[in-house]
Amino acid sequence: MSFDVEKIRSAFPLLRENPTLVYLDSAATAQKPQCVIDAVCNFYAKHNANIHRGLYRLSQQATADFERARERVAAFLNARESRECVFTRGATEAINLVAASWGGANLCAGDEILLTEMEHHANIVPWQLVAGRTGAKIVVAPMRDDGSLDVPALKNLISEKTKIVGVTQTSNALGTVNPVKEICAAAHAAGALTLVDAAQSAAHFVLDVQDIACDFLVFSGHKVCGPTGIGALYARAEILEKMPPYQGGGDMIETVDFAGTTFRGIPGRFEAGTPNIAGAIGLGAALDYVSALRPQAQAHEEALLAYATKKIRAELPELRIFGTAEKKASVISFHLGEIHPSDVGMLLDTFGVAVRVGHHCAMPLMKRLGITGTVRASFAFYNTFEEADRFVGALKKVREMF
Repeated sequence: MSFDVEKIRSAFPLLRENPTLVYLDSAATAQKPQCVIDAVCNFYAKHNANIHRGLYRLSQQATADFERARERVAAFLNARESRECVFTRGATEAINLVAASWGGANLCAGDEILLTEMEHHANIVPWQLVAGRTGAKIVVAPMRDDGSLDVPALKNLISEKTKIVGVTQTSNALGTVNPVKEICAAAHAAGALTLVDAAQSAAHFVLDVQDIACDFLVFSGHKVCGPTGIGALYARAEILEKMPPYQGGGDMIETVDFAGTTFRGIPGRFEAGTPNIAGAIGLGAALDYVSALRPQAQAHEEALLAYATKKIRAELPELRIFGTAEKKASVISFHLGEIHPSDVGMLLDTFGVAVRVGHHCAMPLMKRLGITGTVRASFAFYNTFEEADRFVGALKKVREMF
Protein backbone atom coordinates (compact mmCIF):
# COMPACT_ATOMS: atom_id res chain seq x y z
CA MET A 1 0.00 0.00 0.00
CA SER A 2 1.39 3.42 -0.95
CA PHE A 3 2.09 6.02 1.72
CA ASP A 4 0.33 9.26 0.72
CA VAL A 5 2.24 11.92 2.67
CA GLU A 6 0.28 14.83 1.20
CA LYS A 7 -3.00 13.28 2.28
CA ILE A 8 -1.57 12.73 5.75
CA ARG A 9 -0.34 16.33 5.95
CA SER A 10 -3.82 17.57 5.16
CA ALA A 11 -4.99 16.04 8.45
CA PHE A 12 -2.65 18.35 10.42
CA PRO A 13 -4.09 21.88 10.64
CA LEU A 14 -0.79 23.56 11.48
CA LEU A 15 0.98 21.96 8.53
CA ARG A 16 -1.95 22.59 6.21
CA GLU A 17 -2.17 26.27 7.15
CA ASN A 18 1.60 26.85 7.01
CA PRO A 19 2.61 25.22 3.72
CA THR A 20 6.01 26.94 3.59
CA LEU A 21 7.05 25.69 7.03
CA VAL A 22 9.55 22.83 7.18
CA TYR A 23 8.93 21.47 10.68
CA LEU A 24 11.91 19.36 11.78
CA ASP A 25 11.45 19.40 15.54
CA SER A 26 9.15 16.44 16.10
CA ALA A 27 11.57 14.93 18.61
CA ALA A 28 10.68 17.86 20.86
CA THR A 29 6.95 17.69 20.14
CA ALA A 30 4.96 16.26 17.28
CA GLN A 31 2.21 18.10 15.43
CA LYS A 32 -1.40 17.14 16.16
CA PRO A 33 -3.85 15.70 13.62
CA GLN A 34 -7.40 17.01 13.48
CA CYS A 35 -8.80 13.83 15.04
CA VAL A 36 -6.81 14.46 18.23
CA ILE A 37 -7.86 18.10 18.37
CA ASP A 38 -11.47 17.05 17.80
CA ALA A 39 -11.31 14.42 20.55
CA VAL A 40 -10.15 17.01 23.10
CA CYS A 41 -12.65 19.64 21.95
CA ASN A 42 -15.48 17.13 21.83
CA PHE A 43 -14.87 16.14 25.45
CA TYR A 44 -15.00 19.72 26.67
CA ALA A 45 -17.98 20.62 24.48
CA LYS A 46 -20.12 17.53 25.04
CA HIS A 47 -18.88 15.33 27.90
CA ASN A 48 -17.08 17.59 30.37
CA ALA A 49 -17.44 16.21 33.90
CA ASN A 50 -15.18 14.82 36.57
CA ILE A 51 -14.58 11.09 36.59
CA HIS A 52 -14.93 8.25 39.10
CA ARG A 53 -17.01 10.48 41.38
CA GLY A 54 -20.43 11.03 39.89
CA LEU A 55 -23.52 8.88 39.62
CA TYR A 56 -25.02 11.13 36.97
CA ARG A 57 -24.84 10.16 33.31
CA LEU A 58 -22.39 12.86 32.20
CA SER A 59 -19.82 11.78 34.78
CA GLN A 60 -20.30 8.14 33.90
CA GLN A 61 -19.72 8.95 30.22
CA ALA A 62 -16.54 10.87 31.04
CA THR A 63 -15.32 7.98 33.19
CA ALA A 64 -16.01 5.49 30.42
CA ASP A 65 -14.14 7.64 27.88
CA PHE A 66 -11.19 8.04 30.24
CA GLU A 67 -10.93 4.33 30.96
CA ARG A 68 -11.38 3.54 27.28
CA ALA A 69 -8.32 5.69 26.65
CA ARG A 70 -6.40 3.59 29.17
CA GLU A 71 -7.41 0.48 27.22
CA ARG A 72 -6.01 2.11 24.08
CA VAL A 73 -2.69 2.70 25.86
CA ALA A 74 -2.62 -0.94 26.91
CA ALA A 75 -3.32 -2.07 23.35
CA PHE A 76 -0.65 0.29 21.99
CA LEU A 77 1.92 -1.26 24.34
CA ASN A 78 0.53 -4.81 24.20
CA ALA A 79 0.22 -4.80 27.98
CA ARG A 80 -1.47 -7.81 29.50
CA GLU A 81 -4.18 -5.67 31.07
CA SER A 82 -5.12 -2.01 31.24
CA ARG A 83 -4.50 -1.75 34.99
CA GLU A 84 -0.79 -2.04 34.22
CA CYS A 85 -0.99 1.44 32.61
CA VAL A 86 -0.87 4.54 34.80
CA PHE A 87 -1.65 7.96 33.36
CA THR A 88 1.01 10.56 34.14
CA ARG A 89 1.91 14.03 32.86
CA GLY A 90 4.49 12.40 30.60
CA ALA A 91 7.63 10.27 30.57
CA THR A 92 9.35 12.59 33.04
CA GLU A 93 6.70 12.21 35.72
CA ALA A 94 6.49 8.48 35.02
CA ILE A 95 10.21 8.01 35.74
CA ASN A 96 9.92 10.20 38.84
CA LEU A 97 7.06 7.98 39.99
CA VAL A 98 9.12 4.83 39.60
CA ALA A 99 12.22 6.33 41.21
CA ALA A 100 10.33 7.78 44.18
CA SER A 101 7.88 4.93 44.78
CA TRP A 102 9.69 1.75 43.75
CA GLY A 103 13.16 3.20 44.33
CA GLY A 104 12.32 4.71 47.69
CA ALA A 105 10.89 1.40 48.90
CA ASN A 106 13.51 -0.95 47.45
CA LEU A 107 16.89 0.77 47.17
CA CYS A 108 19.42 0.73 49.98
CA ALA A 109 22.98 1.88 50.57
CA GLY A 110 25.33 -0.04 48.29
CA ASP A 111 22.68 -0.85 45.68
CA GLU A 112 23.42 0.21 42.11
CA ILE A 113 21.29 1.94 39.49
CA LEU A 114 22.69 1.32 36.01
CA LEU A 115 22.10 4.03 33.39
CA THR A 116 23.81 4.92 30.11
CA GLU A 117 25.77 7.93 28.88
CA MET A 118 23.05 8.79 26.38
CA GLU A 119 20.14 9.17 28.79
CA HIS A 120 17.84 12.18 28.78
CA HIS A 121 17.96 14.22 31.99
CA ALA A 122 14.55 12.76 32.84
CA ASN A 123 16.18 9.35 33.22
CA ILE A 124 19.10 10.70 35.26
CA VAL A 125 17.94 13.33 37.73
CA PRO A 126 15.09 11.31 39.37
CA TRP A 127 17.58 8.50 40.05
CA GLN A 128 20.08 10.95 41.49
CA LEU A 129 17.40 12.22 43.85
CA VAL A 130 16.47 8.77 45.11
CA ALA A 131 20.13 7.73 45.29
CA GLY A 132 20.80 10.73 47.51
CA ARG A 133 17.98 9.66 49.84
CA THR A 134 18.79 5.95 49.97
CA GLY A 135 22.58 5.75 49.61
CA ALA A 136 22.33 3.86 46.33
CA LYS A 137 24.96 4.46 43.66
CA ILE A 138 24.53 5.37 40.00
CA VAL A 139 26.70 3.42 37.55
CA VAL A 140 27.01 4.62 33.96
CA ALA A 141 27.43 2.40 30.90
CA PRO A 142 29.51 3.98 28.12
CA MET A 143 28.73 4.61 24.50
CA ARG A 144 31.08 4.34 21.55
CA ASP A 145 32.38 7.24 19.48
CA ASP A 146 29.75 6.62 16.79
CA GLY A 147 26.97 7.13 19.34
CA SER A 148 26.07 3.47 19.70
CA LEU A 149 25.74 1.95 23.14
CA ASP A 150 28.59 -0.32 24.24
CA VAL A 151 26.30 -3.22 25.10
CA PRO A 152 29.07 -5.66 26.15
CA ALA A 153 30.39 -3.01 28.56
CA LEU A 154 26.88 -2.47 29.93
CA LYS A 155 26.46 -6.19 30.52
CA ASN A 156 29.79 -6.32 32.33
CA LEU A 157 28.59 -3.60 34.69
CA ILE A 158 25.54 -5.62 35.75
CA SER A 159 26.22 -7.38 39.05
CA GLU A 160 24.42 -8.63 42.13
CA LYS A 161 24.45 -5.00 43.33
CA THR A 162 22.44 -3.84 40.31
CA LYS A 163 18.81 -3.31 41.27
CA ILE A 164 17.52 -1.55 38.19
CA VAL A 165 18.76 -0.80 34.66
CA GLY A 166 17.31 2.32 33.06
CA VAL A 167 17.89 2.75 29.32
CA THR A 168 16.49 4.83 26.50
CA GLN A 169 15.20 2.85 23.55
CA THR A 170 16.01 5.72 21.19
CA SER A 171 18.37 8.59 21.99
CA ASN A 172 16.65 11.94 21.60
CA ALA A 173 19.98 13.65 20.88
CA LEU A 174 21.53 11.14 18.44
CA GLY A 175 18.73 8.92 17.17
CA THR A 176 20.58 5.78 18.29
CA VAL A 177 18.28 2.77 18.71
CA ASN A 178 19.30 0.49 21.56
CA PRO A 179 18.64 -3.28 21.85
CA VAL A 180 16.37 -2.99 24.86
CA LYS A 181 15.09 -6.55 24.69
CA GLU A 182 18.65 -7.88 24.94
CA ILE A 183 19.46 -5.47 27.77
CA CYS A 184 16.35 -6.45 29.71
CA ALA A 185 17.25 -10.13 29.42
CA ALA A 186 20.76 -9.47 30.75
CA ALA A 187 19.42 -7.45 33.67
CA HIS A 188 16.85 -10.08 34.59
CA ALA A 189 19.49 -12.80 34.53
CA ALA A 190 21.19 -10.94 37.37
CA GLY A 191 17.95 -10.33 39.26
CA ALA A 192 17.64 -6.65 38.36
CA LEU A 193 14.56 -4.81 37.16
CA THR A 194 14.44 -2.71 33.99
CA LEU A 195 13.00 0.61 32.89
CA VAL A 196 12.76 1.52 29.21
CA ASP A 197 12.42 5.18 28.25
CA ALA A 198 10.31 5.04 25.09
CA ALA A 199 9.63 8.77 24.85
CA GLN A 200 11.38 8.95 21.47
CA SER A 201 10.65 5.46 20.17
CA ALA A 202 6.87 5.46 20.74
CA ALA A 203 6.35 7.67 17.70
CA HIS A 204 8.45 5.51 15.38
CA PHE A 205 8.18 1.84 16.34
CA VAL A 206 5.65 -0.73 17.43
CA LEU A 207 6.06 -1.17 21.20
CA ASP A 208 5.46 -4.57 22.75
CA VAL A 209 6.20 -4.67 26.45
CA GLN A 210 5.62 -8.41 26.62
CA ASP A 211 8.17 -9.04 23.89
CA ILE A 212 10.68 -6.58 25.34
CA ALA A 213 9.98 -8.13 28.75
CA CYS A 214 10.67 -4.87 30.57
CA ASP A 215 9.42 -4.17 34.08
CA PHE A 216 8.69 -0.48 33.46
CA LEU A 217 8.23 1.54 30.28
CA VAL A 218 7.38 5.22 29.92
CA PHE A 219 6.32 7.51 27.09
CA SER A 220 4.91 11.00 26.51
CA GLY A 221 1.77 11.73 24.56
CA HIS A 222 2.93 14.93 22.90
CA LYS A 223 5.76 13.15 21.05
CA VAL A 224 3.33 10.70 19.50
CA CYS A 225 0.86 13.28 18.10
CA GLY A 226 -1.12 13.52 21.34
CA PRO A 227 -1.72 16.45 23.70
CA THR A 228 0.91 17.87 26.02
CA GLY A 229 0.71 17.15 29.73
CA ILE A 230 -0.25 13.48 29.31
CA GLY A 231 1.72 10.26 29.11
CA ALA A 232 1.84 6.84 30.64
CA LEU A 233 3.78 4.47 32.82
CA TYR A 234 3.58 0.78 32.09
CA ALA A 235 4.58 -1.53 34.91
CA ARG A 236 4.07 -5.22 35.45
CA ALA A 237 1.06 -5.63 37.73
CA GLU A 238 2.89 -7.74 40.30
CA ILE A 239 5.46 -4.96 40.73
CA LEU A 240 2.96 -2.10 40.65
CA GLU A 241 0.84 -3.74 43.35
CA LYS A 242 3.77 -3.67 45.77
CA MET A 243 4.69 -0.03 45.18
CA PRO A 244 3.55 2.62 47.68
CA PRO A 245 1.58 5.64 46.45
CA TYR A 246 3.55 8.38 44.76
CA GLN A 247 1.23 11.25 45.72
CA GLY A 248 -1.68 11.52 48.13
CA GLY A 249 -5.07 13.15 47.70
CA GLY A 250 -8.44 12.56 46.21
CA ASP A 251 -9.40 9.63 43.97
CA MET A 252 -6.43 7.44 44.97
CA ILE A 253 -7.99 6.37 48.26
CA GLU A 254 -10.57 3.92 49.52
CA THR A 255 -11.02 5.36 53.03
CA VAL A 256 -9.50 8.32 54.86
CA ASP A 257 -9.41 8.84 58.59
CA PHE A 258 -7.05 10.86 60.71
CA ALA A 259 -6.01 7.56 62.21
CA GLY A 260 -4.97 6.24 58.79
CA THR A 261 -5.79 5.85 55.11
CA THR A 262 -6.37 2.92 52.80
CA PHE A 263 -5.64 3.15 49.10
CA ARG A 264 -7.25 2.08 45.86
CA GLY A 265 -5.84 -0.77 43.85
CA ILE A 266 -3.75 -0.23 40.75
CA PRO A 267 -3.59 1.90 38.73
CA GLY A 268 -5.82 4.30 40.66
CA ARG A 269 -3.56 4.58 43.70
CA PHE A 270 -1.00 6.35 41.49
CA GLU A 271 -3.44 8.88 40.00
CA ALA A 272 -4.12 11.36 42.79
CA GLY A 273 -6.45 14.26 42.11
CA THR A 274 -8.41 15.16 39.02
CA PRO A 275 -6.41 13.87 36.05
CA ASN A 276 -5.94 15.36 32.59
CA ILE A 277 -9.15 13.76 31.36
CA ALA A 278 -9.23 15.52 28.00
CA GLY A 279 -5.52 14.81 27.53
CA ALA A 280 -6.03 11.10 28.12
CA ILE A 281 -8.90 11.01 25.63
CA GLY A 282 -6.78 12.92 23.12
CA LEU A 283 -3.91 10.50 23.72
CA GLY A 284 -6.18 7.57 22.97
CA ALA A 285 -7.16 9.17 19.67
CA ALA A 286 -3.49 9.84 18.84
CA LEU A 287 -2.46 6.26 19.51
CA ASP A 288 -5.25 4.97 17.29
CA TYR A 289 -4.14 7.37 14.56
CA VAL A 290 -0.44 6.52 14.53
CA SER A 291 -1.09 2.79 14.94
CA ALA A 292 -3.22 2.81 11.78
CA LEU A 293 -0.30 4.25 9.77
CA ARG A 294 2.18 1.52 10.61
CA PRO A 295 4.32 -0.07 9.19
CA GLN A 296 4.23 2.27 6.18
CA ALA A 297 5.00 5.32 8.33
CA GLN A 298 8.10 3.69 9.79
CA ALA A 299 9.37 2.72 6.34
CA HIS A 300 8.78 6.28 5.10
CA GLU A 301 10.71 7.76 8.03
CA GLU A 302 13.61 5.38 7.51
CA ALA A 303 13.80 6.22 3.82
CA LEU A 304 13.58 9.94 4.56
CA LEU A 305 16.39 9.79 7.13
CA ALA A 306 18.61 7.84 4.73
CA TYR A 307 17.86 10.28 1.90
CA ALA A 308 18.59 13.40 3.97
CA THR A 309 21.77 11.90 5.41
CA LYS A 310 23.09 10.92 1.97
CA LYS A 311 22.27 14.33 0.52
CA ILE A 312 24.00 16.14 3.38
CA ARG A 313 27.14 14.09 3.03
CA ALA A 314 27.24 14.68 -0.72
CA GLU A 315 26.52 18.41 -0.70
CA LEU A 316 27.79 19.61 2.68
CA PRO A 317 31.03 17.73 3.36
CA GLU A 318 32.00 20.12 6.16
CA LEU A 319 28.86 19.23 8.13
CA ARG A 320 29.64 16.84 10.99
CA ILE A 321 26.93 14.45 12.07
CA PHE A 322 26.96 13.28 15.68
CA GLY A 323 25.49 9.84 16.03
CA THR A 324 26.28 7.49 13.18
CA ALA A 325 25.25 4.21 14.75
CA GLU A 326 24.02 1.53 12.36
CA LYS A 327 20.56 1.59 13.93
CA LYS A 328 19.13 5.10 14.04
CA ALA A 329 15.71 6.71 13.99
CA SER A 330 14.58 10.06 12.70
CA VAL A 331 17.36 12.36 13.99
CA ILE A 332 20.29 14.18 12.40
CA SER A 333 22.30 16.00 15.05
CA PHE A 334 25.13 18.10 13.66
CA HIS A 335 27.57 21.00 13.49
CA LEU A 336 27.83 23.04 10.30
CA GLY A 337 31.55 23.68 10.10
CA GLU A 338 32.61 26.27 12.69
CA ILE A 339 29.26 28.09 12.70
CA HIS A 340 27.72 28.18 16.17
CA PRO A 341 24.64 25.94 16.45
CA SER A 342 22.53 28.83 17.72
CA ASP A 343 23.39 30.87 14.64
CA VAL A 344 22.51 27.95 12.40
CA GLY A 345 19.17 27.46 14.12
CA MET A 346 18.17 31.12 14.00
CA LEU A 347 19.19 31.51 10.36
CA LEU A 348 17.39 28.33 9.30
CA ASP A 349 14.25 29.82 10.82
CA THR A 350 14.53 32.78 8.44
CA PHE A 351 14.34 30.26 5.60
CA GLY A 352 11.26 28.59 7.10
CA VAL A 353 13.05 25.59 8.62
CA ALA A 354 12.36 24.80 12.29
CA VAL A 355 15.04 22.79 14.11
CA ARG A 356 16.15 22.39 17.73
CA VAL A 357 19.44 23.78 19.07
CA GLY A 358 21.20 23.07 22.36
CA HIS A 359 22.13 20.16 24.60
CA HIS A 360 18.73 18.48 24.13
CA CYS A 361 18.47 17.65 27.86
CA ALA A 362 21.45 15.34 27.43
CA MET A 363 24.35 17.26 28.96
CA PRO A 364 26.34 14.15 30.00
CA LEU A 365 26.15 12.92 26.40
CA MET A 366 27.39 16.28 25.12
CA LYS A 367 30.24 16.18 27.62
CA ARG A 368 31.16 12.71 26.34
CA LEU A 369 31.29 14.13 22.78
CA GLY A 370 33.35 17.11 23.90
CA ILE A 371 30.79 19.69 22.77
CA THR A 372 28.16 21.88 24.40
CA GLY A 373 25.34 21.27 21.95
CA THR A 374 24.23 20.54 18.41
CA VAL A 375 21.68 21.48 15.81
CA ARG A 376 19.07 18.72 15.70
CA ALA A 377 16.77 18.05 12.79
CA SER A 378 14.15 15.42 13.61
CA PHE A 379 11.82 13.90 11.05
CA ALA A 380 8.33 12.45 11.31
CA PHE A 381 6.04 10.53 8.97
CA TYR A 382 4.42 13.80 7.85
CA ASN A 383 7.71 15.18 6.48
CA THR A 384 8.48 14.91 2.77
CA PHE A 385 11.51 14.38 0.58
CA GLU A 386 10.94 17.85 -0.83
CA GLU A 387 11.27 19.21 2.71
CA ALA A 388 14.56 17.36 3.08
CA ASP A 389 15.75 19.10 -0.08
CA ARG A 390 14.65 22.47 1.28
CA PHE A 391 16.43 21.75 4.55
CA VAL A 392 19.72 21.01 2.80
CA GLY A 393 19.24 24.02 0.54
CA ALA A 394 18.72 26.25 3.56
CA LEU A 395 21.89 24.88 5.16
CA LYS A 396 23.81 25.82 2.02
CA LYS A 397 22.47 29.36 2.27
CA VAL A 398 23.54 29.54 5.90
CA ARG A 399 27.01 28.33 4.97
CA GLU A 400 27.30 31.02 2.31
CA MET A 401 26.61 33.72 4.91
CA PHE A 402 29.82 32.96 6.81
